[in-house]
Amino acid sequence: MMIPDSANVDIITGVEPQPSKTYKFTKDKIQGFVDGIEAVKQAIYMMLNTERYEYPIYSFYYGIELENLIGKNRDFVKIELKRRIQECLLQNDRIVSVDNFQYQDDGDSLKCTFDVQSIYGNLNIAQEVNV
Repeated sequence: MMIPDSANVDIITGVEPQPSKTYKFTKDKIQGFVDGIEAVKQAIYMMLNTERYEYPIYSFYYGIELENLIGKNRDFVKIELKRRIQECLLQNDRIVSVDNFQYQDDGDSLKCTFDVQSIYGNLNIAQEVNV
């Protein structure tokens, strides 16, 4: 039985962040590339508009659960929406924090605005949910 020589063992202590450059999505086509804060903005849009567990192409950690909030108490929806948005977006290693949630009740929908701090800068994002 051989015991490995510890001098020849490489230890991986962390994971390097993935590059931010990605394809640029527009309303009707994919054209060019985006990087930095624009890539983060696009990633946020995609994550918040993908229903979690709905599409087998995405992992169970991608997207957000919004459909089961329809018909629930508005106070419950506000609390859950904040938790679900934070859980969804903080999966991305380029996003540092999600806070400063504010809500606007429009009758059939609840509009939520919040701030996202990323490694490239800060963004103000809005998400609307049918209730």
